[in-house]
Amino acid sequence: MEFKNPQEELERFRHRLGIAGGFVLFCFCLLFARFVWLQIVQHDYYQTRAEDNRISLVPIVPNRGLILDRKGEVLAHNYSAYTLELTPSRSRDLDKTIDALAEIIDIQPKDRKRFKKLLEESKNFESLPIRTRLTDEEVAKFIAHRYRFSGVDIKARLFRQYPGGAFASHILGYIGRTTERDEEKIEERDQEANYRGTEHFGKTGLELRYEFDLHGVTGFEKVEVDAGGHAVRTLTRSAPVAGNNLTLTIDAELQRIAEKAFGDRKGALVAIEPATGGLLAMVSVPNYDPNMFVDGIDTQNWRELNESPDKPMVNRALNGAYPPGSTFKPLMALAALTLGKRTPNQTISDPGFFNFGGHHFRDDKKGGHGLVDMYKSIVHSCDTYYYMLANDLGIDNISAFMGDLGLGQRTGVDIDGESEGVLPSQAWKKKRFKKPEQQKWYAGETISIGIGQGYNAYTPIQLAQAIATIANNGVMFRPHLVKFITDTRSGGKRLIEPSPLKTLALKQEHIDVVKNAMVGVNTEGTGARAFAGAEYVSAGKTGTAQVFSLKGAEYKEHSVKKELRDHALFVAFAPADKPTIALAVLVENGGFGAQAAAPIARQVLDYYLLGKKPKAPAPVDEDAVEAEKE
Repeated sequence: MEFKNPQEELERFRHRLGIAGGFVLFCFCLLFARFVWLQIVQHDYYQTRAEDNRISLVPIVPNRGLILDRKGEVLAHNYSAYTLELTPSRSRDLDKTIDALAEIIDIQPKDRKRFKKLLEESKNFESLPIRTRLTDEEVAKFIAHRYRFSGVDIKARLFRQYPGGAFASHILGYIGRTTERDEEKIEERDQEANYRGTEHFGKTGLELRYEFDLHGVTGFEKVEVDAGGHAVRTLTRSAPVAGNNLTLTIDAELQRIAEKAFGDRKGALVAIEPATGGLLAMVSVPNYDPNMFVDGIDTQNWRELNESPDKPMVNRALNGAYPPGSTFKPLMALAALTLGKRTPNQTISDPGFFNFGGHHFRDDKKGGHGLVDMYKSIVHSCDTYYYMLANDLGIDNISAFMGDLGLGQRTGVDIDGESEGVLPSQAWKKKRFKKPEQQKWYAGETISIGIGQGYNAYTPIQLAQAIATIANNGVMFRPHLVKFITDTRSGGKRLIEPSPLKTLALKQEHIDVVKNAMVGVNTEGTGARAFAGAEYVSAGKTGTAQVFSLKGAEYKEHSVKKELRDHALFVAFAPADKPTIALAVLVENGGFGAQAAAPIARQVLDYYLLGKKPKAPAPVDEDAVEAEKE
């Protein structure tokens, strides 16, 4: 029988105990090291994580800046209202949820359509409005049934409102829900943090151009929340700063009168203060109601706006390019004087046509105007005089001179999307056409350019700028809509300084010849009927722009479809000796300028200079048709 050695057993036990103790000590060291790592090294990180779980940072969307006219009338402002919103990711069945909500809140089919459109454009985790502008009674009804709906809540939101409805809509523009394209613009300006919580962005007009001035500075609240994510208390609050206010050069009452003067006709009007370039009115009719876009426009209204043959979404003042017709003649006369191709007293004999290359370019007056000097050519709108003049000047001289006056190029007005128009030249034609035979400029093409036809196509704002430059004796200003921007924090005003773009190399005696003839237009010429009895002296020029070629046939307005009738134009400035307003009027398919456009200009000038408010839209002067042909 073998006996165990107690001493050996004790040593073995001690060895095992040492190993176990060492293991425990090692584990303790590991735990201690982890404790040091978490509590000391990573203390700030985990404290931040804990605070993030306990504290929620809630953005406070600022009030969008106001837009006011030059006299302080509010054209765009904000108001607060309750909205019923759904978060798609928190709802198992959206359709059933909406059906259940419709039992307690009035939800129309248009609300459902708008919601589905927003759902397609938005991220799944965003809350989307199914109903806006809830009444207090509707809010109370939902709160009583809130427990039934997961992912549905009432929110107080700011809404943009345009109190005038469709009034000045092409100036103001509108806002809509933020898209990926808008987010790219925000990122380019490094404004992501400032746009947290903001769901709307300027889409057109001043709302787009001055978006980052109007938006303001987003505020934040630190809110303590419980484990369920519900707010317990507000810890700190950083108040939002409202967006800057825009004060415009626009006279709201003048804008209203100009819009109403068109009646149910389509067209545009641009009125400029010659000495500053400030726009006094900018009309494009028909227009649209920008309030429809604030909540997200429904499909039906969007389709009606876009498919309407009247194209109410098009800003005709900036985007419509039209032949200037006879409003081009004073500019041609000024070019002739400047380039030495005509003197004021030099005459031509007008037999009623100009023969060039075997083709008869006829004058509107049968038998012609007889002996015609520069004054008579403008006052009675003699086409033959300008056929000959265009041939003598040549297309490139015409193009260079008109380019200096701003035609065929963007004016730089502070609204995006302005069109260039078409200023024809030999170089333009080579660039415009692909086939070599189409690229050649033919001398016969220059003839119709002289009376504002042919390839000529300019926007109403370009015509207004050119006339304002003549009224201002050759000093050109950039047309602009914003007069100054008011900082809501400091109250300081940032003035949009009117500085001349350039001063044209024109002789005052030449400008005076053209101005005097334009005065004659409104006293004894084609604009005399429209300005009969005026208590001020104005200068103007009527114009009629062909929509399609008659191929030598006589134009009879009532025998032509309305959409193919000539456009009516009129340009003017007043008072003639010290102009404070210059304007261009276009009436689409309105016929003769004296017939449709000049009466609109008369109403606008009567209000601006005399304070007279018309009782009805400007009449169509049928008798002016024959007067313009005389």
